[in-house]
Amino acid sequence: MNQNHNHALLQKKNWWQKLNMTDGIFAIVVIALGLYVRLKLMQHAPNIYEEIIFWLALPAAILLGWFYKPLRLFIPATLLLTFLSIKIYAGDFANAENRFLLKYFLSGQSAIMWQCFLTILAFVCFLIGALVQMRKNTDQNNTLIHLGMSLSWFSALAGITGLLIRWHESYLIGAETGHMPVSNLYEVFILFMAMISLMFLYYAEKNHLQRLGVFIYALQCILVGFILWYSLARGAQEIRPLIPALQSWWMKIHVPANFIGYGGFCIAAMLAVAELWALRVEKNPNHTNRFLPPSEIIEEVMYKSIAIGFVFFTIATILGALWAGDAWGRYWSWDPKETWALIVWLNYAVWLHLRLVAGWRGKVLAWWALIGLLLTTFAFIGVNMFLTGLHSYGNL
Repeated sequence: MNQNHNHALLQKKNWWQKLNMTDGIFAIVVIALGLYVRLKLMQHAPNIYEEIIFWLALPAAILLGWFYKPLRLFIPATLLLTFLSIKIYAGDFANAENRFLLKYFLSGQSAIMWQCFLTILAFVCFLIGALVQMRKNTDQNNTLIHLGMSLSWFSALAGITGLLIRWHESYLIGAETGHMPVSNLYEVFILFMAMISLMFLYYAEKNHLQRLGVFIYALQCILVGFILWYSLARGAQEIRPLIPALQSWWMKIHVPANFIGYGGFCIAAMLAVAELWALRVEKNPNHTNRFLPPSEIIEEVMYKSIAIGFVFFTIATILGALWAGDAWGRYWSWDPKETWALIVWLNYAVWLHLRLVAGWRGKVLAWWALIGLLLTTFAFIGVNMFLTGLHSYGNL
């Protein structure tokens, strides 16, 4: 048996060894679309940093598509919808009001509103689907759960497309206004929601956790509520020129890395809720619940989510220090935002240490992940609301 097991391990291929002709076609399509964008559609002259980021984004997209196969359709679909929007705009921002597709589907704001609507619809499907599964006491995903997963893909597609179109729109308004759409809370919340959706879709497929979408999308609905309030009360959907403090190429890499990290931490917190529920059910020796996956599986995915979030949050913190050194002449100044970023980093560093080295498991780590969400939320929003410092340009 051991010989057969070892033979099976030798036969197991890594993801890059499983590449096929479809993967090659995907790479060619991404490169061709990238060349078309750069040579035909980019009307402004990018600086050296924008050039580097643009050309690094192409191999990054290819690698992501090779690693997670569904992205081979998602990435080209996002780019094609963006190209269609650019073509309909035809260089005139005023067309957003007099072209049907732009007004209702393919302007930046309309695409973002579709993201919000589809997010709420996905939550409703996950919720009703979960209630049906609990009533039938089955772990087999029903039609509503599958529909929720499809809507999750479409919401992420609408969000990423909306941000790319918004990027183009900023340059249509004026060269001095043009910027990558990660400059304020409104824009980063859109990115944040899309990152959470894509990360959940990956973990759900790999670990058969689709029915836990009700937990993830409960959080997403809260984010939708914030986006709608922020638009109505603050007019945050309006595209404005960057303030001098944000006119840096560091912003283009620091902010996305930060929100991939935040996305991982938030998914882990919602999975912690599911794990606590599963642990409570499993304490009953007569339990027959089949809706919730075993707590060990939920915790393993929670760990992976925190691990990937921690990696990107660490990268973002380092990039932020380099940006601070470039902008303010010092890498660390104990600004409230920096201090709370350090608190968040230490929190998850200790969490990972206790799990990997000390061997902690179960309820304590689940509660810790929930507390981590509170720390992350305060570092993300609370600092902007209640504290002042060098990062006060992000005030609500």
